[in-house]
Amino acid sequence: MNLTKRRESLKKVYAPVGTLLYKLHFPPNLITLLSLLLGMASAYAFYHGKLLTGSSFLLLSGLFDLADGTVARLSEKTSKFGAVFDWIADKWVDGFVLGTVGYFYAGPFTAITAVTASMLHSFIKPVVYSEIGYEARIKGKIKDPLEGVGFFGRPETHITLIIFALFERMNAPFGLSVGIKLIALLTLLSLLMRILYLYKHFGRSYE
Repeated sequence: MNLTKRRESLKKVYAPVGTLLYKLHFPPNLITLLSLLLGMASAYAFYHGKLLTGSSFLLLSGLFDLADGTVARLSEKTSKFGAVFDWIADKWVDGFVLGTVGYFYAGPFTAITAVTASMLHSFIKPVVYSEIGYEARIKGKIKDPLEGVGFFGRPETHITLIIFALFERMNAPFGLSVGIKLIALLTLLSLLMRILYLYKHFGRSYE
């Protein structure tokens, strides 16, 4: 699926939110913080079985996460700290939401697998930046070798969680237990695709 690869075509969905926040003079780092807090609220809601509330908070967290970059570019306030803070906030949210939902709906082992796979799927990119490099950095956005590689990342994880939370809410036979297992499996496969891609292109590159 790789929605990250289609970020440009999806701008019409989240750009208006960023433009509105920019006009309201929200600082980019505050928007990132709000994204983190909304993600924590989502995990808390899922913990208490409030599936619709948890899904709504997770959706808002994702929108704010996309909007902070838009605001930073419009206000010309992109910063290295902001880029780092955005990574931290994203992984904090993913860890808490996947960990909470996974533990209470699919069991500890599945939760650990889903969280670990999610973290490695993202962590592999800054490792590539450090060890291999990247094509370009344009207004804070890095164009890297893995940009179009893989098919199941953060956006797909959130969408899957929301869809299966709705199934769970409707007492369907395939609820969050199935959803978390699917996330763990697809994220691992996507991670493997990235590792194989790197091996194919850089496995015989020696210093």
